[in-house]
Amino acid sequence: MDARERGRQYGEAARHQIERGIEFYGEAFARSAGLQWSEVLERSVGWIPMIEAYLPEILEEVRGIAEGANRRFEEILALNARGELSTQNPFAGRDKADEGCSSFALLPEATGDGHTYCGQNWDWRAGIADTVMVLRIVQPGKPTVIAQVEAGQIGRHGVNSAGLALNANGLGGARFKAGLGMPGTFVRRKILESWTLYDALQAVFRVTQRFSTNLLLTHRDGFAIDVETTPGRHGWMYPEDGVLVHTNHFVAFTPPQIDGSYKPADVDSLYRRPRIQKGLRGIREAGSPKMVHKVVRATMSDHFSHPHSVCCHPDPLENALDRYLTVISSLVDLTTGEYRLTHGAPCENEYELLPWNVYDGPSEPVGGRG
Repeated sequence: MDARERGRQYGEAARHQIERGIEFYGEAFARSAGLQWSEVLERSVGWIPMIEAYLPEILEEVRGIAEGANRRFEEILALNARGELSTQNPFAGRDKADEGCSSFALLPEATGDGHTYCGQNWDWRAGIADTVMVLRIVQPGKPTVIAQVEAGQIGRHGVNSAGLALNANGLGGARFKAGLGMPGTFVRRKILESWTLYDALQAVFRVTQRFSTNLLLTHRDGFAIDVETTPGRHGWMYPEDGVLVHTNHFVAFTPPQIDGSYKPADVDSLYRRPRIQKGLRGIREAGSPKMVHKVVRATMSDHFSHPHSVCCHPDPLENALDRYLTVISSLVDLTTGEYRLTHGAPCENEYELLPWNVYDGPSEPVGGRG
């Protein structure tokens, strides 16, 4: 199946959710970025040349999604740049990332069952929660991808059949002088299409994004690295005693451009990270996958400083368009290939096993890696 047809099938299946997403973001972009929907569509084509050069054929998939959903190509492009459009006008030179999330990686030396795990609480706007879905993407010559997305998007968080996982968080409060950059959704898709960690890191370091984003990469062989990206230089860090946790503030470094002025936009990030680190220490005593699931769920259900907690709930004091909640909590066993997630906040929902195994797909290119 070619990219256009793959996108068309996706667009047809998700037509109603895509319509809902466009309706929501039409209001959200006007409120937070000062952009009317017509302006968004007019300006979004400015991304086309850089996307075509960075990730060939993906725009054919985007065109297919638009055709299947009976929407304009520019509208689907805008949905895939919602991180760049949801807070500030990316065409005007201000920078403020706008995505919550608490991500983690657990390596064999930290887990009682000796498995490698990763996952996150995906915190996003309550008004868009009903558009969240899971895709299984099969592409000739590339790993099979399982990804969590908002309807119409081509990638966000997920895992591929080569054993590489991506979890991602926004990094708010940092402003840089930079021009138009690559929308983060396309960087994430390229990571998820990578056969090796080397390829994935190339995808991160050989592109300039407009906004600062945290990318946590975990490999089934028991390796993880967290990369804090900016429009300038990046910072990185590794697990301590087999555990790596990140939320929404700079930890590995403070970019020199903002060293004298940086303040985290999401102050709850400052306590969510240590709360998760403390909770996940119990994984060492979990002697079975079932016990690991129990410890992870309890940790990611933490309500300290509710509603702005690890398990996030809408704040009734905020504008309806700005209310956040944990839309999905995910837990992937990279040793067995089992992908679990909650349909909503983990405090109210159990981790449910997806019907696909991560490794039901190619683990390396046809003919091997040389």
